[in-house]
Amino acid sequence: MPDNFRFVLARVLLGALFMLAALGATAAGPKAYVGNFNDNTVSVIDTASGAVVATVPVAAGPHGMAATPDGRTVYVSGDGSSTVSVIDASADKVARTIDVGKTPHGLAVTPDGRTLLAAVYGEDRIAFVDTASQAIVATVPVAKPHTIAVRPDGKVAYVSSQEPGKFALVVVDIPTRAALRSIALEKPPRDLEFGADGAALYFTLASVNAVQVLDPASDKIVGQITTGASPHIASVFRGATVGTVVVQGPGELLLFNPATNAPLRSIAVGKQPHWMAATSDAKSVYVTNEGSNDVTVVEMATGQTRTIAVGKAPRKVVIQRVASGGGAAKTATADPKVSIANFAFAPEAVTIAVGDAVTWTNDDAAPHGLAFKDGAQGTGSLLPGANFSRTYDKPGTYDYVCAVHPFMTGKVIVRAP
Repeated sequence: MPDNFRFVLARVLLGALFMLAALGATAAGPKAYVGNFNDNTVSVIDTASGAVVATVPVAAGPHGMAATPDGRTVYVSGDGSSTVSVIDASADKVARTIDVGKTPHGLAVTPDGRTLLAAVYGEDRIAFVDTASQAIVATVPVAKPHTIAVRPDGKVAYVSSQEPGKFALVVVDIPTRAALRSIALEKPPRDLEFGADGAALYFTLASVNAVQVLDPASDKIVGQITTGASPHIASVFRGATVGTVVVQGPGELLLFNPATNAPLRSIAVGKQPHWMAATSDAKSVYVTNEGSNDVTVVEMATGQTRTIAVGKAPRKVVIQRVASGGGAAKTATADPKVSIANFAFAPEAVTIAVGDAVTWTNDDAAPHGLAFKDGAQGTGSLLPGANFSRTYDKPGTYDYVCAVHPFMTGKVIVRAP
């Protein structure tokens, strides 16, 4: 065999190996993004394989994280900086940075995906960022804002305010971008999260070994969930039958009954757990373990766990609701279907091509309906088990609500060919 032929053949084989390696590292399913506080990086996990497929350098001290509903963008605030890193989820690279002000903490994206809220702790304000232009369009004064929870209807946000001597939850009106009222607290609030149906706000307090349950209709604390030492984050994810609490002291995920707030059982995770996020079907919960530099994946049906090593001091984690590829975002399944369950549309946003149809199925116990904001004919009362389909012939973003419960919102994004 001539030497030049051997050389060409070797180059071809080497290129093929590199191609196979690159293909192997591509995520097959929705991805989980984990902020490594001491590494100034984000680890990207393919939820289908459980493998870390990318490591993304971000602003110093990744603190808050939020993802847009279409799965295309992940925002990361830098506690040791004044910026928010904007990750393009199709390439898993920082596409740009947004200067929001000193020491940004918590982040939240509105359900329609149009606005990012950033808690600018060092400048006592909430920054409103337009996700289309990535520009700050408004600010609202809030003293020492730490974390933010947006009510599922997208109308208000609750902010944990850690101003010494004046601890509070501050309620911000999103459409008018104004603070509405303040709920005084005796101790510093830590994290706060709405349950998927918006009927309860769960929040934790420093040095209190219980989760507070607040009724947002009255802004009164109506219950507590007793936990071990240092509960950090609690919620009821969409599609879940039980609530979950990350409890830092014993290193566990505590399950509770959302109807009674009674603890059910605990599942051991890693050291010093910090945060959690659920897959879109709520079957798996990812818990970050700041003290053991890993993530525990908890299978909710069985309680079984597995561990994924990430960077140093992982804190926040978000999971895409849909998988993102090299172009337009795709729905988590090839068939564009929306389930109506637990008084919510799941997924809340679907992306399809021109000519495709979306089918909604009422998987809830209550009747629902569909009202389209573009004037297309919707449904009357859609009884449990019934379904409805609509074909989309033009590109655009189509918003809709439940015809029976207008606080339930969703959208269909139709991409051009």
